[in-house]
Amino acid sequence: MADEIVLLSYWPSMFGMRVRVALAEKGLKYEYREEDLRNKSPLLLMMNPVHKKIPVLIHNGKPISESMIIVEYIDEVWNHKSPLLPTDPYQRAQARFWADYVDKKLFDIGKKIIWSTKGEEETGKKEFIECLKLLEGELGDNPYFGGENFGFVDVSLVTFSCWFHTYESYGNFSIETECPKLVAWTKRCLEKESVSSSLADPHKIHDFASGMRKRLGIE
Repeated sequence: MADEIVLLSYWPSMFGMRVRVALAEKGLKYEYREEDLRNKSPLLLMMNPVHKKIPVLIHNGKPISESMIIVEYIDEVWNHKSPLLPTDPYQRAQARFWADYVDKKLFDIGKKIIWSTKGEEETGKKEFIECLKLLEGELGDNPYFGGENFGFVDVSLVTFSCWFHTYESYGNFSIETECPKLVAWTKRCLEKESVSSSLADPHKIHDFASGMRKRLGIE
């Protein structure tokens, strides 16, 4: 019997895109259901009653929440192809550490650039660049954060790249100028069909952010 896989997500969400990348890496077919976060579906509320957030992966009727927990679940269940986590315990721990760093730092700092009132984005920009430089240092001269192979940390970070144009626009800076190796890594990742087919268009993301800023009275 074939696996029934359903993904509940929202198109601009870098967290939902992570799951799409992981599913594509594994070559899995699934049903995608777009959520309206201002009018959440009964299915989302039933499948994630604690946080009531996307993404949620429903595998044969069983829900899994939180994007990197979902990615790790996908890697463990469908371990026949494109492993995302290393087999070595120390390397696995390091991969989880950096994915956790992305989760705890990048999103919240990025919010300061896009959703803050005038003046506050300067602090956010400085912190954001520092964060990216640290990640660039971890990448080093490797093709991917997983070394020679695209892996867990790459999945966690690459989906932020479709928001880079928006961060740059509102923060008035160039990520390529500040972190050329990281931008080269982004372009390398986008050569993969699993990534390019899963990420939203950066210009559509910018239009989405602009609309949200107007509704919030920021611009």
